[in-house]
Amino acid sequence: MRMRQYSTDLTPPWKKPKPVPEVPAEPGLVVEEPGSGFCGAVIRCEAGTVTLEDRFGKHRVFPMEPRGFLLEGRVVTLVRPTSGAPARPARTASGSVAVPGARARVARAGRIYVEGRHDAELVEKVWGDDLRIEGVVVEYLEGVDDLPSIVDSFAPGPDARLGVLVDHLVPGSKEWRIAQSVTSEHALVVGHPYIDIWEAVKPSSLGIGAWPRVPRGQDWKTGVCRALGWPENTGAAWQRILSGVHSYKDLEPELLGRVEELIDFVTAP
Repeated sequence: MRMRQYSTDLTPPWKKPKPVPEVPAEPGLVVEEPGSGFCGAVIRCEAGTVTLEDRFGKHRVFPMEPRGFLLEGRVVTLVRPTSGAPARPARTASGSVAVPGARARVARAGRIYVEGRHDAELVEKVWGDDLRIEGVVVEYLEGVDDLPSIVDSFAPGPDARLGVLVDHLVPGSKEWRIAQSVTSEHALVVGHPYIDIWEAVKPSSLGIGAWPRVPRGQDWKTGVCRALGWPENTGAAWQRILSGVHSYKDLEPELLGRVEELIDFVTAP
């Protein structure tokens, strides 16, 4: 008679730990290292370690230990991808690490206001992916003359910060005086030195040598179109300008730094 073989493991099935899924550490995958709380996207995987980059560009290297990371709140084990040479992570138009398949976050109470529709469209084109992940809504004001009353109505607070981007924000200007009057602990007004957001686009990205000087007393946008030999249709001119912007590399640093500053401000804990 043959003896039936029984397992020596007497642990009830419901008490056995559930297997932890193994996930390839593909570039762009966003995980959290629970010991440090560091959250970032995978940028490289080598020699049993993985390098993460957070949204501020800070890098941290961690060992790829079993049950070592959290992916969307679930414990996982990162393993080296089976593909060949590690690829560089995809980037958004703003230069941030892209997060494939990420869902837009529920909108925050905080907001970023910009002066006009063109400003809003440019910010959306370059920073749109980042703003959706952070849950930040951008609205436009059609000028800053009514900004004090708008800020009063918004009532900025610790959980509802307000950031404002202003054109031609130079000391002593009308815009500068208005900005000074509404800036507070929970309201930040920053700006670039250009007459209009058009000038924040690098001329080289549009195939022109420089933005033309427009004499005082003329409508600036119309004057630009005349000087460049474009039809005097500012809407069509803006679409031409916007089509020349593909990433942050097409914008002047004076604008890049201010928008990043506003995003950090309204998303700060």
